[in-house]
Amino acid sequence: MIIRRFQEQEASKVSDLIRKTIRISNIKDYPIELMEQLIESETPEQVLNRASWTHFYVALDEEQIIGCGAIGPFWGKEDESSLFTIFVLPEYQGKGVGRAIVDTLENDEYFLRAKRIEIPASITGVPFYLKMGYNFKNGISEPDEEHLIRMEKFRDVKN
Repeated sequence: MIIRRFQEQEASKVSDLIRKTIRISNIKDYPIELMEQLIESETPEQVLNRASWTHFYVALDEEQIIGCGAIGPFWGKEDESSLFTIFVLPEYQGKGVGRAIVDTLENDEYFLRAKRIEIPASITGVPFYLKMGYNFKNGISEPDEEHLIRMEKFRDVKN
């Protein structure tokens, strides 16, 4: 497996990966109607939009894209960042791909400059992010109005 920066021509493949993962992995934790709305919104154009302001990575098994993840500034702040769009194909989950993606994101300049990193996590992703050292923001472990659970990690940054 290798992890590298996303290339624009991969937007359709990444969109397909995200949609498949939502349809199989996330659907058990959310109403089907909500997941179908999310699947509709995860277009190649949305992937390109996200990649335009984040550092977007893909994980590959030979030539096949098997996972993705992005990191970017948290509302434009220099000392806070956020993780986005972390998805691993269901058949590769539990095999270290997600951990490798998060490790890559945590070595990115957006992570290294930040004191606080937030992740808008799905219910499905919470156990994984807890293992990766993220905790519930403000102690709130219930989904918000966007059906996400806000999680965060603090770094001891010495300037």
